[in-house]
Amino acid sequence: MPALARRLLALPPSCGPVRVVAVDGHAGAGKTTFAARLATALGGAPVLHLDDLATHAEPFGWVGRLREQVLDPLAAGRDAEHRVYDWTLRRFAGRRQVPLAPVVLIEGVGSGRRELRPRLAQLIWMELDAAAARARGELRDGPELAEFWAGWAAAEQAHFAADPSRPYADLRVDGLTGRIRFTTFDDSLSGP
Repeated sequence: MPALARRLLALPPSCGPVRVVAVDGHAGAGKTTFAARLATALGGAPVLHLDDLATHAEPFGWVGRLREQVLDPLAAGRDAEHRVYDWTLRRFAGRRQVPLAPVVLIEGVGSGRRELRPRLAQLIWMELDAAAARARGELRDGPELAEFWAGWAAAEQAHFAADPSRPYADLRVDGLTGRIRFTTFDDSLSGP
């Protein structure tokens, strides 16, 4: 992880003075855990969770909110702040700060989508197939969210069919072992 952190910090900024790094993959693939570890290796880099911007009605309709509330302020060299969706109340409730930093991580399904790639310094894909990721997520969330997972799986499949992120990833991380593999050349780093 320290080698990856050094590599990311050496990249040119992609959004004003910031290097925006996306951690994408199927729900349940390990994006949140990996992003937390990477944030620590980067000395406490901010992590934006797309679950905070998505909604029940629009699981992938968050691009405008992300752009206006986070990316535009960061591009202008300012701290950002975004509204946070409450999945229990089914509405936005609260706000979260995203301070200006050398690297800002965005983790979530679709974070490497076409509309965002021009603002990304790096796209990381969590390599775990959809069925295994879903099984992990369902185990994590419990049987009370089984209906949600069924709907989510269909929305995720449609999203990646129309706008795949994996082919554009700069590196891939094995969702089981944490092993990091760069996709642009034959170089790899061991995982956590």
